[in-house]
Amino acid sequence: MIAFKYSTIAFAVTISLLTGCGGGGGSSDNPPVATTPSTPTTPVETAPKWEAGIYEPQSRFIAKCENPRRGTDPFTGDAYPDTQGSALEEKLWLRSWTNETYLWYDEVPDRDPANYSILDYFDLLKTNEVTASGNRKDQFHGSIDTAEYNALSQSGISSGYGFNWKQGSVTVPRWRTVNFTEPNSPAATANVPRGAVLKRVNGIDYINDNTQRGVDILNAALFPDKPSIVTNFEFRLPDDSSLSVDLTSSDIVLSPVQNVKVLDSQNGRVGYFQFNAFLTSAQQDLVDAFDSFVEQNVTELVIDLRYNGGGRLALASQLSYMVAGPSQTNNAIFETLRFNDKSPSINPVTREPIRPTPFYDKVIDYSESEFTDVQLPSLSLTRVYVLTTDATCSASEAVMNALRGIDVEVVQIGSRTCGKPFGFYPTDNCGETYFTIQFQGVNNKGFGDYADGFRPASTPNFDFELPGCRVEDDLSKSLGDPNEGMLSAALHYAATGSCPEVASSNGSALIEDTSGFENASSDKKLIPIESPEQRRKTFILHNKIDQPVIEKRK
Repeated sequence: MIAFKYSTIAFAVTISLLTGCGGGGGSSDNPPVATTPSTPTTPVETAPKWEAGIYEPQSRFIAKCENPRRGTDPFTGDAYPDTQGSALEEKLWLRSWTNETYLWYDEVPDRDPANYSILDYFDLLKTNEVTASGNRKDQFHGSIDTAEYNALSQSGISSGYGFNWKQGSVTVPRWRTVNFTEPNSPAATANVPRGAVLKRVNGIDYINDNTQRGVDILNAALFPDKPSIVTNFEFRLPDDSSLSVDLTSSDIVLSPVQNVKVLDSQNGRVGYFQFNAFLTSAQQDLVDAFDSFVEQNVTELVIDLRYNGGGRLALASQLSYMVAGPSQTNNAIFETLRFNDKSPSINPVTREPIRPTPFYDKVIDYSESEFTDVQLPSLSLTRVYVLTTDATCSASEAVMNALRGIDVEVVQIGSRTCGKPFGFYPTDNCGETYFTIQFQGVNNKGFGDYADGFRPASTPNFDFELPGCRVEDDLSKSLGDPNEGMLSAALHYAATGSCPEVASSNGSALIEDTSGFENASSDKKLIPIESPEQRRKTFILHNKIDQPVIEKRK
């Protein structure tokens, strides 16, 4: 669960806040012995060293850096806490910090850090176990330069064209397809449709070009660092025609809630909305959507989470309440964080008591982290339909898990979710921000074991299987179109209680168009394009973002 600002998010812990208890002093029955000369002496701290199985408190090594930063942190305004240290002390801090806070600390082999660089050593400080399906148990271990992390996490607005992409390989043969465009963005104004396959950028073959010059042009064009950069894009459209447009980059403001509509069906009125991120800016749009659903007597609800990688847990709790209503959520737990067995009741990072997150039933003033007196609307449904892909992650999965925890039936339409019941507190040390899994979220029934994702099944046999239909992402139709594959399957299931006979779409084939690829030689060096958008998704968006406990307004 990643925080956006160190100053406002409880767990966005800077190094100065992570110091723990150090060693203690002692006493003796013998009087002190005079020394010559008689000036006081300062005890000399023993040199740090690695000793197998012996872990000193991480506070002994924190902020002791091989190359300490100097001056003031531009993001916090505080002086850097770094002091002169060594690479060994940085590695020993990582080792002790892992042993204290890592969820699976007892599955981490204790290796001598002398044989590795700092980052290579950190890469080894994780479990090697696998899940039931054979996937790596820990798929979220990583680090990023702190300055880059701060720039990614604290920037609510970024320059771009308004595309939400489905990104394939970043080396040839590359592919990149439009999932949707942000409203009022340059891409939306130019009518670039969902399902458009990127072919060329400023004349460079996006799929095939493997020259350094070509990759440099692609990087500069695709990821503009400021507004007013003009770029030519060439696409193949779903109807097999071509589109060439010149787009000017601008500051893009995300619209998390889109395509709110009410559809008539055999069973009554069905509400639908596309929800792309659990950002606090979405709160009012969610309230307005549910007010509309209540006013129009909606009896079934479809939430399109296929591209929602996560966000604020408090907002996820509010959404869950608006689905389930007061009677089903009364005195129930939305989610509880479970840490390693060393910390059954105290959060090992914040050192505060572990407190469950309830289902929040009030509008929240997020700037002050307090409830208002405004009651949230609710539909009080006993069943909800959720559209998912492998980009449905973290806080989105928490909503699905929380509703199942209070026996609201969650019907899953689409494909397996990403499988992220885990979270971490991003922690800076010596200019690198580290992410190591420190907790698992569990619902009202204590369930949180969906590391392989939630999966739709006609006959669920396991707790991570949900009733529903496997349906491909239909890029040939607009999101919110009743004929789009996933939404059509949800409407069919609502009407009949079963999946349609053919729950797939030929539109999905547009994703991996790599026609014309000629650079097939396996011995040729492949040059990857950059992907700052993927880094932002990995470290910022695809996470459950915790925050200070929401208090009642005084």
